[in-house]
Amino acid sequence: MKQATQKRRQGEALHRFSFKLSPVAAGCAVLIFGMTDIATAQEAANNTVVVTGIRKGIEEAISIKKNSNSIVEAISAEDIGKLPDASVAESIARLPGVTAQRSRSSGKAADVSVRGLSPSFNGSLLNGREQASTGNARSPEFDLFPAELMGSVLIYKTPDAALVGQGLAATIDLNTLKPLDFGKRVLAASYRKQRTGVQSGSEEGTGDRASFSYVDQFANRTIGISLGLTKFKEDGGGQQKFDSWGGWVPDVDYNGTTVKAPGGFKADTETSKNNRDGASLTLQYKPNKNFKSALDIFYSAGSTSLKKTGLEGAVAGSAGGYDPNGVLTNATIVNGVATSGTFSNYKGVVRNHKESADDKLTSLGWNNELKLDEWTAVADLSYSKAVKHSKRYETTAGQPGDAASLGSISYTGFNGGNFSDVKYTTSLNYADRAVARLTDVDGWGGGPNSPQAGYVALPDINDKVSSIRLSAKRDVNFGPIVAAQFGFNYTDRDKARTGQEGRLVVKGGGGYASAAMPGSATAIAGTVGLPVASFDPDGSLGTIYELARWVDASVLAKDWTVSEKVTTAYAMGDLDGQLMGLNYRGNFGGQFIHTNQRSSGNQVDLAKCTGITVETCPFTTANGGKSYSDFLPSLNVSFDLGKEQFLRVGMAKVLSRANMDDLRASQEFGVKTTGPFPILGGSGGNPELKPFSAKAFDLSYEKYFGKKGYFSVAGFYKQLDTYIYRAPRTFDFKPFVSANTPLPLSGPYKGSTVGLLTTPQNGNGGNIHGFEVALNIPFSLITPVLDGFGVMVNHSDTSSQITLPAFGFGTSNVSAETIPLPGLSKRVSNLRLYYEKNGFQVAIAGRKRSDFLGQISDFQDNQQLTFIKGETIVDLQLSYEFQTGYLKGLSILAQANNWNNAPFQQYNTDPSVVTDKIVYGRTYLFGVNYKF
Repeated sequence: MKQATQKRRQGEALHRFSFKLSPVAAGCAVLIFGMTDIATAQEAANNTVVVTGIRKGIEEAISIKKNSNSIVEAISAEDIGKLPDASVAESIARLPGVTAQRSRSSGKAADVSVRGLSPSFNGSLLNGREQASTGNARSPEFDLFPAELMGSVLIYKTPDAALVGQGLAATIDLNTLKPLDFGKRVLAASYRKQRTGVQSGSEEGTGDRASFSYVDQFANRTIGISLGLTKFKEDGGGQQKFDSWGGWVPDVDYNGTTVKAPGGFKADTETSKNNRDGASLTLQYKPNKNFKSALDIFYSAGSTSLKKTGLEGAVAGSAGGYDPNGVLTNATIVNGVATSGTFSNYKGVVRNHKESADDKLTSLGWNNELKLDEWTAVADLSYSKAVKHSKRYETTAGQPGDAASLGSISYTGFNGGNFSDVKYTTSLNYADRAVARLTDVDGWGGGPNSPQAGYVALPDINDKVSSIRLSAKRDVNFGPIVAAQFGFNYTDRDKARTGQEGRLVVKGGGGYASAAMPGSATAIAGTVGLPVASFDPDGSLGTIYELARWVDASVLAKDWTVSEKVTTAYAMGDLDGQLMGLNYRGNFGGQFIHTNQRSSGNQVDLAKCTGITVETCPFTTANGGKSYSDFLPSLNVSFDLGKEQFLRVGMAKVLSRANMDDLRASQEFGVKTTGPFPILGGSGGNPELKPFSAKAFDLSYEKYFGKKGYFSVAGFYKQLDTYIYRAPRTFDFKPFVSANTPLPLSGPYKGSTVGLLTTPQNGNGGNIHGFEVALNIPFSLITPVLDGFGVMVNHSDTSSQITLPAFGFGTSNVSAETIPLPGLSKRVSNLRLYYEKNGFQVAIAGRKRSDFLGQISDFQDNQQLTFIKGETIVDLQLSYEFQTGYLKGLSILAQANNWNNAPFQQYNTDPSVVTDKIVYGRTYLFGVNYKF
């Protein structure tokens, strides 16, 4: 029993510092189940072999998983500064039950979904500590953490009582290097050159990545230092995009009959630029066996920009007050659909938009551990600050609002639903700057008295997280309880979103004023292939345009502050015993959490708001908040079935807090006239919102083959107690109106203060359940002939009995009354085949997920829901490391990401009708690593 306890503690110490399953794979699993003795014998025979590269990373990750008391997944760096993929998110997405959602702007893995739940359900930690973020979500984007600075990533699928900052789906803990874990000084440097947008149909981009790592120990290994530096610069290639305006197919008249025709489109070519500098520093001090101290510093600063150049406009209908309806001529009609034809009165809008941001994340952590007799006390202090300054320019060019002679647009190849395949031609050349003038093309500002030749928004995010944690642990001898731990954690978080925005007005002119577009550059408008005039709008405010600041209820409601104070007290006991002849280990305990949340926002006085300026639309500050407590019990037990087989059981209550902007106290409302009748309608946050919470049960069977491989099958069930959704509800706005507030003038709600308010709300009931299967083995376990080959394959299937009101979509053309849980992919599969021997490394990896409901940012920086088609993404990797001679320690590598050029596709409710399509192309990386 004592020996088992010692092994458990060694495993915990290491942990703290540290396609669909095919018949062939299943057959391999059955075959190797009877080979435990062979695997053990091979490991004993080769125990002096130094394992490096892919297999080293796999073996270290398996060791973490095997020795953990909880159900976890892990990845470990193949070598210092070398995670398996170019980004943390891509590496994590290869684990069982884990997948990634690609960024619409870059095509790269950005957000991580675990067990079919959206990224906001995860808790994210850096070295065990909560971090500030630069977005509306709680957790920081994974782009802020360069893969070269990470030593390992651990995903807790079941929590324990000592895990603070946990999530409902999982808790993701990113860990930097610890210098005293290394046996000697290590220096490593790497450089990668990349090409992006290959075979995207547009221009290619380039990029450079460089990193340097230094690990050393001094004073007889009592002092350790690890330093990591990274620099990344990318000029992204062109990405061709197409948006069918939500699949709009209006009825139009053609020779006295009604036919279907494409309503309009938006087609852009996007180019991006990304720069990021990262640094990680850890100082460790361990003068004796009773005391150790570690100071962690992490820094990440970057700038991003996204330039959109394209063409937008109504084909069959109208897009604004200056855009008359077109008349269809020369049409071909098939089954009531105008498959080709020409529309007159086409007012094309040339789009030159640019979104840019500068962000900075600084994180400090100081951990001290002191052993006093039988007690081990730990004090941990941390501070994290994130800042993001953003700019969004939108400019429009074309014919002015009072243009007398308009052009036409012709199209071919339309069948009623294949929007992205239609071919368009225009009578006017929108690459000609005499045609594409900077102006208010369609009257989107409301008319000549309020011209809008573009729009600008300048939002800022500031987030600070401070935390103190105290804990004490000692060994005990109380039946199966072999250790007891008590702790306290206090976290203080303050986050604010501020900014200003407004219309761009051409300087020195009237309502129909126009200006020449600077320069002579042209670009291609997305997938439609039409040439358009191009320029960079950054800096045009003050030279070409004036700002007419927009201050109305909807704009003011975007600004908010949220303050959150969370106190956590926890107790946990470690278990080591025997039940029905089976040895087991594990833990049990609970967290008591008290939360005090407060928020403020802007409230517009509609009775006094007569315009959209500060002077004409006064506002006040609204405040709100809530205090509440939660108790989160947890139990993890791992039964040793013999022959390296384990049965793990996990039970816990888990929660995930709402996104910060959902807690804002601001709201806006007014008379809505877009429905069947006028009614007061509004939206806002909910400062009294409580977290998602669920009771979770997990069961996992794991079979290990030494530290070389494993097979696992797991099931999980989460009974949701509360969840958060957005939906309109009946609301009486009477406390917020006066005698002069505009009210509906007709219909059943004429003169009524009762209307619909859309805010985040807490619902209850429903469940999420599923299973996972994983196989990770080197083929040498089967036969020595296949030495060097191996496979990692896993599949997960997740279902939910939760449906939510279909509200919050970026398009109004969604006919469904209910929607599934956002982020839920029913099926997720991963496959990685590799060969590694004599310095050669070859790997092919694919990840596949089914359709899911995703979240994207719209043109107003609001989060919108959209259905995203399932995708399969294939990546390739090839490298060679010199084993001897003067070049020993040098390795060269080549990678190809998104080899199959999988597009990003959105739809409303019918997967066969794609409303938005983005082609990213492949990304090639070529580089060298040198370790000495």
